[in-house]
Order: sequence, then structure tokens, then C-alpha cells
Amino acid sequence: MDNVELVWSNASADVHRFVVGPVENNVYVVRCRRTGQATLIDAANEHDRLLRVATRLGVTSVLETHGHWDHIGAVTQVRDAGIDVWVRAEDADLLPSYDHLLNDDSVHVVGELRLRILHTPGHTPGSVSFALENTPLLFTGDTLFPGGPGNTTFEGGDFPTIITSIEQRVYRVFGDDTIIWPGHGVSSTIGTERPHLDEWIERGW
Repeated sequence: MDNVELVWSNASADVHRFVVGPVENNVYVVRCRRTGQATLIDAANEHDRLLRVATRLGVTSVLETHGHWDHIGAVTQVRDAGIDVWVRAEDADLLPSYDHLLNDDSVHVVGELRLRILHTPGHTPGSVSFALENTPLLFTGDTLFPGGPGNTTFEGGDFPTIITSIEQRVYRVFGDDTIIWPGHGVSSTIGTERPHLDEWIERGW
């Protein structure tokens, strides 16, 4: 139903993914198996479909990785449905509305699950990544993709900053077996991407 794929699961958590909108944004639902509560990462687009999935999977909050238009297209409808939206202060003005601000290194609780908030600027000043504690999962938004960092040519983007975010907040913290789930496209692992950092720096994107 609604082309939602279960992409990862253990005894505590399920992670569902579906793709929406004209630039094929990934939307993730992280669900606590014991309580049935879930959070949705990036209310990107196709609000009717997104809300059907949110209702079916028990979504009680939305976490925005950043404020670019393609990641926030369903924010208004999500809030109208009574689901709180969270975003970093630096990107808050890019949203039509929001409820709460995300603090760096804080924890967002979903049932019995804990998502740690990591401020990873560079793609935008308020870009964040979300680490699901006690799992190998890291949701990187448009900060880190298979093959390199996110685009920094948009207003507010900065290439040295995104490289610092990847190096300091991701590579120095997480092991090679960590699975990265980006805002577009397929997943990868830190072990696959880590050796290429110097190449990315040399090419400049």
C-alpha cells in the first residue's frame, strides 16, 4: 500500500521508506515496535499519501533534516493533521510553519526509541542528521550521499562547512558498519564512503 518499503528492522524498531515528489525525496518512518509510536523524517511532498502512511504507522512527530522546498512540501498539511514538526533554528524561517526546534546532541524520544540530533551544517545552515541509538542507522538528509556530500551551491550552502560536518560529526563518531540513509537515492555505509573524503575535497564538490 502506497509503495512503502520496510527497509530495516530489529526487535525494537522498524524503518519504512517511500519516495515522493518531483525530485524523488526519501521519506522515512522510524517506528517503535513495542509501543507502535513512530516519527517521520522529512514531510517532503504528496501530502495525501504521506498522511495515509503516517496514520497507518502511528506517526506522532515529524523531524526535518533541513528546510529546502523539496523536503518541506507537506509540512502545512502534517501540522493541520495535529502532528508536530521539528526543525533546526537556522532553517526554521524556510518552513511555512513549525512547532519545535531541534537542539544539537539532544534526543528525540519515539516510544522506547531514541534518535540523537546531530547538527551537520553545510548543505544548509540548519541541516541535521539523526542517529537511531543502539542501531547502525544514521539518517543524513542531504549532508552525505553515496559518492559525496550534498550540494553546497545553493544559498546558505558552504563546501568547507559540509566537509567539516562529515569529518567531525559523522566519520569521527560512527563506525564503518553504520548505514547512511540519505534524503535522495540509495543507502550506503560509512565504511564505503569514508576512504573517498580526500577525493571529494580535491574535486571541490
